Amino acid sequence: MNTDFLELDGAIGGGQILRSALSLSMLTGQPFRIHNIRAKRSRPGLLRQHLTAVNAAAQICSANTCGVELGSQSLSFVPGPIRGGDYRFAIGTAGSCSLVLQTLLPALLQADAPSRIHLSGGTHNPLAPPFEFLAHSWLPLLQRMGAQVQLQLLRHGFVPAGGGELALQITPGTLQPLHLSGPGERLGQQARALLADVPGHVAERELARVGKRLKWPVEDLKGVWLERDIGPGNILLLEVTCSDVTAVFSSVGQTSVRAEQVADQAIEQARTWLGSGAAVEEHLADQLLLPLAMAGAGSFTTPHVSEHLSSNIEVIQRFLDIDIQCCKSDRNVQVRVLRR
Repeated sequence: MNTDFLELDGAIGGGQILRSALSLSMLTGQPFRIHNIRAKRSRPGLLRQHLTAVNAAAQICSANTCGVELGSQSLSFVPGPIRGGDYRFAIGTAGSCSLVLQTLLPALLQADAPSRIHLSGGTHNPLAPPFEFLAHSWLPLLQRMGAQVQLQLLRHGFVPAGGGELALQITPGTLQPLHLSGPGERLGQQARALLADVPGHVAERELARVGKRLKWPVEDLKGVWLERDIGPGNILLLEVTCSDVTAVFSSVGQTSVRAEQVADQAIEQARTWLGSGAAVEEHLADQLLLPLAMAGAGSFTTPHVSEHLSSNIEVIQRFLDIDIQCCKSDRNVQVRVLRR
């Protein structure tokens, strides 16, 4: 077993640095130590969802760990072989199931057997990809690369109640390169406002704002009422379907934020991407990078180089013999992944 630790500084980004490091450590067998975990965040150190990700990763590859406790800003991780199987992981709060899932999936694609995962926690969180982003935007591209993955939403989970559930089935396989120069032909769009134990006028105001600012017709604006016991919860989802990609933008409602402001947050994300002509939006760019690195090659265009994308590039290049290039043009940035 390799016991030479790769040293990482978590201050270059947030929890994404830890999640990427866990995925890459499992894939490569390279142990790592990370310090200053989420040092620049208002609540630095490990939160519950980060603990779940570390402990889940450790269980999947029988890793030796040190420093894995709530609030810890340093930890070490020494991986063993990746093992498929049936796994159940509970975050214990409304922390994001999506972020834990994205930590584990790359490794389980290279496990020794198929896997089934059941995750409980939050499925529609602020500052994390919602279920619809995974199911309609991210996973379809991985499936085009050869990943055999099925994802199900069993129950919605909002902040602060949590209680959401996701189920994932994974068959190991090899990813193939993917090249996306643009989104392709625009085929349609839809705005959905999900509500659970929240007044109906919230959805009406959010959708009216979308119709007014994006000029989407009324038939593309839908309110979805969920069971009251799931709530309170509200999320606005904007989905743009093109021939090569589907983009999903979201904004989570909060008690102190007006419905129009919630809508504006998602609208601005969509307008930035729609105006750029780029293949993938900011969040998909960050989360597509590791699968392309696993495939050894690939490319896409994106509106700009975000902090998450930049820090993810740095971490991936520490673990893998991969060159990631970002070339700016007038309207967007081309990101290329190449073997060295």
